[in-house]
Amino acid sequence: RGGRAAHRLALDHSLALTKLVILDIVPTYLLYQHITQEFATIFYHWFLLIQPPPFPETMVQNSAEYFLKCTLLWLGGSKLTDPLPDWISPSVFQEYLRTFRQPDTIHAICEDYRAAASIDLAHDKADVDKKIQCPLLVLWSEKGPFHRMYDVLQTWRDRAVQAQGKVMPTGHFLPEQMPEELTQDITTFLRT
Repeated sequence: RGGRAAHRLALDHSLALTKLVILDIVPTYLLYQHITQEFATIFYHWFLLIQPPPFPETMVQNSAEYFLKCTLLWLGGSKLTDPLPDWISPSVFQEYLRTFRQPDTIHAICEDYRAAASIDLAHDKADVDKKIQCPLLVLWSEKGPFHRMYDVLQTWRDRAVQAQGKVMPTGHFLPEQMPEELTQDITTFLRT
């Protein structure tokens, strides 16, 4: 959700930013305007987590470890039956799980998705023709659904005055899966 918050920041406070980096997303409004069977299947959690409390909170809490593992595997580009990949050590997974399974964390995650489907969506609709004013770097995953479903770079070029970017040979979790390459790309962008 960091990229989605950054997108809103760029629209709401354009003078506060000199450059912006967005990782592996397309605009929320675009996604909700073009819901397909493929999108609903891949992003089932977008529709589960927006349901009224405590329904999704209870479901996630009662299967927190399984839910987290499947999310990391699936969005990371692996099969749900695969073991945890090398990019997430058992100790890191346990720390993710420790923080993820807290009831307040799960509720906050659900509230974040609820906001995306309500007030955030209303703001995005009102600003659909507004462009990001600062230079934008977009990096996205080759194994992720956006690469298959959208022309990611063109999507952002339509929504920014200046956008550049590239696909990375990884899943959704770019910082965890390709930390050195990501750091280099961002550093180069910020220095130019």
